[in-house]
Amino acid sequence: MPYNLPNLLTWLRILAIPLFVGIFYLPPTLLSYENQNLVATIIFAGAAITDWLDGYLARVLNQTSAFGAFLDPVADKLMVTAALIVLVYLERLDAPIALVIIGREVTVSALREWMAQIGKSKNVAVSFLGKIKTTSQMIAIPLLLYHDNIGENFNAHVVGTWLIYLAAVLTLWSMVFYLKAAMPHALKRG
Repeated sequence: MPYNLPNLLTWLRILAIPLFVGIFYLPPTLLSYENQNLVATIIFAGAAITDWLDGYLARVLNQTSAFGAFLDPVADKLMVTAALIVLVYLERLDAPIALVIIGREVTVSALREWMAQIGKSKNVAVSFLGKIKTTSQMIAIPLLLYHDNIGENFNAHVVGTWLIYLAAVLTLWSMVFYLKAAMPHALKRG
């Protein structure tokens, strides 16, 4: 395992998951409900920023590695999955939406692994549609975690809910896109 700054940031994202989840199990005497929301939002936002930062640093510092390329998406999926489960637990997100997003991530990850094994990984590389889905999701989750109004007129929960529904629709759409790209190869190897 290569020890470098990008991989360290990725590991920090993974290690932040128990802290992120644990915030909501603290008694209100230690951390008020509103502060739980704020701290969890900050942790998730920090993880999202390090996701961008570790990739940027790996390229700029020429510290890319096969291990980092493997670990980075795993860290992302673990953090997003943990956040979605927490949001369902807090009754801020409907379970079917979380299942659609998590199910798509598992399906597309397995599809990408299979396509890489047959030498066709470029056919299921991240698409623009996938990037829009991820952006929508990464804005929606912190808004749903924060849950409270921002200022007098911005209802974070309502905006987050609309964005997570958009992310769910884009999730299904992008999954169909990836499955269609893989289908000819699956039929050849049937």
